[in-house]
Amino acid sequence: MKRRLAAVLPLFSASSLALMVASATGSDAPPAIRHSFLATGGKTYIRDSNGSITWSYPQSTRDGWVLPNGHRLLAVTRGNTYPGGGAVEVTPSGEVVFEYKGTQSEVNTVQAVDRDRILVTEAGDRPRLLELDRKGNIVVEVALKAQTKDHHLQTRMTRKLSNGSYLVPQLLDRVVREYTPAGAVVWEVNTPNMPFTAIRLENGNTLIGCTLGNLVIEVDPAGKTVWSVTNDDLPGKPINDACGVQRLPNGNTVITSHHAQKDEVKLTEITRAKEVVWTHRDPTTPGIHHFQILDTNGTPVAGTPLR
Repeated sequence: MKRRLAAVLPLFSASSLALMVASATGSDAPPAIRHSFLATGGKTYIRDSNGSITWSYPQSTRDGWVLPNGHRLLAVTRGNTYPGGGAVEVTPSGEVVFEYKGTQSEVNTVQAVDRDRILVTEAGDRPRLLELDRKGNIVVEVALKAQTKDHHLQTRMTRKLSNGSYLVPQLLDRVVREYTPAGAVVWEVNTPNMPFTAIRLENGNTLIGCTLGNLVIEVDPAGKTVWSVTNDDLPGKPINDACGVQRLPNGNTVITSHHAQKDEVKLTEITRAKEVVWTHRDPTTPGIHHFQILDTNGTPVAGTPLR
C-alpha cells in the first residue's frame, strides 16, 4: 500500500552537542566523536552530526530503523490514527509503503526480518509477537508468557536472532526470554531491574538495558553478569532511564536516557573501560525512547546495527 503523508518538516532548532573525548593534548589529539542518529520517542527525527534535524515523522514512536534502502521503519505509539499502536515503513519523502494497525493495546517493537517480513510485538490481554508479510498478513504468531495485569510493562525491544528464535525483554516480569517460532522458551535470564533492550552479541553474550535501574548489563550464555555500567561508574551520573542501548562495532556502548529533559544528557557513549567519549544534549523536552547511531564522523556504522 502506498499513500502520501503531509510534508515532513524539521521539528526542532539546531541542537547543542556536548562532545567528549579521552584526554589528549597537542596536534596528535584524536578528533572529537560526532554521530548522526535516528531518535524515536515523543518526537521522531534524524539528527546529523552537526546537530541539525534533517528528517522528522509527525507521530510519536516506540522503536525504529533506517533500513539499508533508506526507508524508515517505525513502531508508532497508540493514538487517534493507531488506537492499538502500529508499524509503518516510510520513504524519506513520507510515502507509506507498509502499514500495520495493532489489534490490542500497543505495538512496541518493529524489525525487518528475513523473507521481506516485518516483526512486531503486541501488548494486551494476549501478548504476542508476529511476523507479517508485506500485505499485513500474519505469517508467524508466537504467544508470549508475560503478565497481563499491566499491558504497558509486558515487552519491549524484541529481536529476531540469526538462529530463527526471538529475544524478548519482559519488563514487569524482570526476565529476558528466548522463544522459538513454536513458542518454546529455550533460554532466559532474570534481570535486577526491568529489561527494555536485549541484544545478542556475536560472542553469544546478551547486552541488556535495565530502564529505571539506570543500569546496563552484559551476561554470558549461562546468565552470569560479565560486564555492567551504572551511574556510579560515570561522571555526572548521566543515565536517566536506560531504555535503548546500542553496541557499536568498536565495542563502545551507547545508552539513552529516556527521562532526560531539555539540555540534559540524552545519549551517552562509553568504552569497555567505562570512559565517556561522547554525549548528546539538545534544548527539546522529549526524551529519546530508543535510537540508531547511523555514522561516526561521517563513516556509516558497519554491519547490522546491534540495538
